[in-house]
Amino acid sequence: MGVVIEREVWEPKPISYVFLFASCFASISLRPFRSRSGGGASTAPFLRFQRKFLLLYSLASVMEGLESVFGEYEYAHYGIKGEQMAMCLAAGAAAALFVGPFLGILSDVKGPRKACLLFCILHLLLGVLKSISRHPSVWVASVCLSLASSVFSFCFETWMVTEHEKQGHRQDCLSDTFWLMTFFESASLVGSQGLANLLFKDFDKGFFSPSAPAALLAIISILYIRKEWNGCQQQSVIGSYRKSFSAHVLNDRRIWLLSWSQSSIHFSMAVFWILWAPTIVADGREVHLSRLYPCFIGSRMLGSTAFPWFFGGISWLHNEEYLTAAYVVAGLSLLIVSYDYQEIGVLVMLFCVYHACVGFILPSLARLRTMYVPNELRGGMISFSLAPASAAVLLALIQGGYRQNLANAMIMALAALGLLAAAGCIHLLTLWRKQPRPNWHKP
Repeated sequence: MGVVIEREVWEPKPISYVFLFASCFASISLRPFRSRSGGGASTAPFLRFQRKFLLLYSLASVMEGLESVFGEYEYAHYGIKGEQMAMCLAAGAAAALFVGPFLGILSDVKGPRKACLLFCILHLLLGVLKSISRHPSVWVASVCLSLASSVFSFCFETWMVTEHEKQGHRQDCLSDTFWLMTFFESASLVGSQGLANLLFKDFDKGFFSPSAPAALLAIISILYIRKEWNGCQQQSVIGSYRKSFSAHVLNDRRIWLLSWSQSSIHFSMAVFWILWAPTIVADGREVHLSRLYPCFIGSRMLGSTAFPWFFGGISWLHNEEYLTAAYVVAGLSLLIVSYDYQEIGVLVMLFCVYHACVGFILPSLARLRTMYVPNELRGGMISFSLAPASAAVLLALIQGGYRQNLANAMIMALAALGLLAAAGCIHLLTLWRKQPRPNWHKP
């Protein structure tokens, strides 16, 4: 029996947006406030610190969203074909693979504040390049954007945790900041899409490009960083850092399990953003893709609001056990998509489920990093754990996008299997946590 191609343009019903907004509002309003009791003297300073950081993090998230909101459309405008587009993205993945880990080490050695400044400078250079040139080098833009995304993955979290400890705030307050980071990042991505659609006129008119407001936000962020966090940060000696990194990260099996879990979720997110549109419009189906984007990001926001519920006092299981279930559900949702043809509504629902799991997984992993990774090694650990994801994305782009040796369904299936393997890693981590910690480090 042949597949019937839908001729009418498919779009989500408006009630979907209302449901996601109401669910997020209800989840935040009714969530457990376990940390409200005690420590009242430190509550006001912590809230001020948290609000300042979340403001900066939101500005950085808007920059990330503005530079990637048009995606393939921007490449196509400059005459880039599908194979060339894949190679441009592959160049960015290669930069993240070979340069990203060293940026994480530099962040730990020189201080995460300088890494945050580097992130802003990269976006400023990219914005200036696109604003002054009618036909900017897409290769340079891809590399700059990829390096900025690599730095974004660790610099702000590392800086926040370091400043949190330096200012003497309670350790249990970190979890609130972790899920709020995911929530505000998602909200900023939706806002960046709306801002780009509002300001965008024509790629040939440079200063109407989304890169211009991204450059402006980069300047504002640099000034904000220098004003609010201008204190001297302790720097590490590279020799002692190498010994500490080898002892606490490279020779600890728990960190290897955590690293695989981080790498798998980032690889699946990269695969999703590359393949979700071709998957939905397969067989000539017509869809308002721009109206699906808020559904996915809204689902991630909803998933992040679930984190304090499972981490709060009402939970009778370890956070890792819920995290294992989230990995399984996320993996199965992508596996179903890769296995068989689905109706558009089913695909959108599965992708929303996946993003809800991502919203819960990201702050959970940040909490586990706080438990197992010293703060002075956090940037290097995150950047090294993302290297396998960058290598897998590079392989998928070359073999799938350029050489056409891997089907899209196979790439998505590999991402799903990686998530299921990560569920096994988190399960092992839970079992080992209940046992006395063995001496895995070298003396």
